Amino acid sequence: MNEITLNLHMHTRYSDGSGSHADIAQAALRAELDAVIVTDHNVWVQGPEGYYKEGNKRVLMIIGEEIHDQDRDSQKNHLLVVGADQELAQYADEPQSLINAVNKAEGLCFIAHPYDPNQPTLGEVGINIEWVNWDVHSYTGIEIWNSLSEFKGRINSKLQAVFLAFFPRFTNITPNLKTLQKWDEILANGKRIVAVGGSDAHAIHASMGILHRVIYPYEFHFKGINNHLLLEEKLSGDSILDKRMILTALRAGHNFVGYDIPAPTKGFRFTAQGKLDTAIMGEKLPAKGGVTLQAHLPALAEIRLVKDGEVIKEWKKQQVCTHITKELGVYRIEAYKRYLGRKRGWIFSNPIYLR
Repeated sequence: MNEITLNLHMHTRYSDGSGSHADIAQAALRAELDAVIVTDHNVWVQGPEGYYKEGNKRVLMIIGEEIHDQDRDSQKNHLLVVGADQELAQYADEPQSLINAVNKAEGLCFIAHPYDPNQPTLGEVGINIEWVNWDVHSYTGIEIWNSLSEFKGRINSKLQAVFLAFFPRFTNITPNLKTLQKWDEILANGKRIVAVGGSDAHAIHASMGILHRVIYPYEFHFKGINNHLLLEEKLSGDSILDKRMILTALRAGHNFVGYDIPAPTKGFRFTAQGKLDTAIMGEKLPAKGGVTLQAHLPALAEIRLVKDGEVIKEWKKQQVCTHITKELGVYRIEAYKRYLGRKRGWIFSNPIYLR
């Protein structure tokens, strides 16, 4: 399998971001990403999609959309849409109709920042925009880690907002625990839901008196919470073929969420070896006859094996871990590393399904 690094969920001047598509491409090239998915609010921007190059570097920009009902107060139920390749904001007032329209267009959709804190300190930016319509079905996945939402959730004073604005590496600690619990609950009910991580990058220009700061620059986001995809082949440089390959891997859940600031997460693998076959993240395998689950990490870490929402095994300061089972269930890996004085989430895999 060929691993690539993808950052998703970001905004330009077409909605509430401060930069252009070209700015995002330049930041992505500096961060050495392979691809980005731009998702402006309620507008599908035609034209900027394709490869951007500088020297021997290239990055593929895919254009999606973050759709929500702008007439609702406050504006809940944000859905990240990609691959539909048409404007679907007209369905925003009814989440299930929107999801149905995405599926009809053969696109992918992910529930954005499912639990998003209210933060009055940040004004408009701090409004709670969580997901509330949990009776929906047939969506592709859920954004388990949202960088901007975590920034909002960490603030309890103006002084702390200033500290995190100037020292952003202290911000990210772990995905929202309520989001992880909701994801596990949905998985335990037999649904196949793909996890992704999102920057929610706006490059917001914020001021407080004489202080001014960008929260956070695109390039900072692009070095942080990323999606590492496993592809069947190497990217070819053909934007149409490569986009199709990337979206196919995302739909299948052949990815993990990696926080690449404490240490690079590239190289992580979670696999299952059964009696007759093997599986990677996002795939299912018969449990009959016994299955060997194995995780390989690029560095030492605290590793947790989660089954149906419960931690069933832990390893300390390990790089490889193995677990043999015959039990049906949904299995996934979490890994943690210490960074800047505290334990932080590092890797969150998509599940392997033992049926």
